[in-house]
Amino acid sequence: MVLREKIDNVLSKALIIIMSVMVVNVLWQVFTRFVVGTPSSFTDELARYLMIWLGVLGAAYVSGRNMHVAIDVLPSRSSRPVQRRLHLLVYGLIILFAFAAMVVGGIRLVYITFLLGQHSPALQIPLAFVYMVIPLSGLLIIYYKVSDFIKTL
Repeated sequence: MVLREKIDNVLSKALIIIMSVMVVNVLWQVFTRFVVGTPSSFTDELARYLMIWLGVLGAAYVSGRNMHVAIDVLPSRSSRPVQRRLHLLVYGLIILFAFAAMVVGGIRLVYITFLLGQHSPALQIPLAFVYMVIPLSGLLIIYYKVSDFIKTL
């Protein structure tokens, strides 16, 4: 559990930093658009990429804290052993999805965009770096759910 707490701590601080940079970035965009009269060319794109990272990493953080939206009608009406089996089933499905869609699919997306040499229009950063958050978040979700699975056993 010490590793999980360290990951939670690093992830929460990273999310705070991303959100702070995004707020400053949007404020700069508003300032340059309405006060200076010449909107900054990179702020819209940077805000978009920061929002992607915030959303996807935030999903991993929320998954690790078990704070995600859940429909608990069936488990709440079930007995304790059935609840445990349902939790194990849900954890297994989340692990399967995170591996297949986020890790494998995300790595393929990063690899293809890296091979094609795609860069963002304004910032000129490789889009593979932007998409790197998908497999990273998938690995974090898998870690969290495997540890939850083991704890539930």
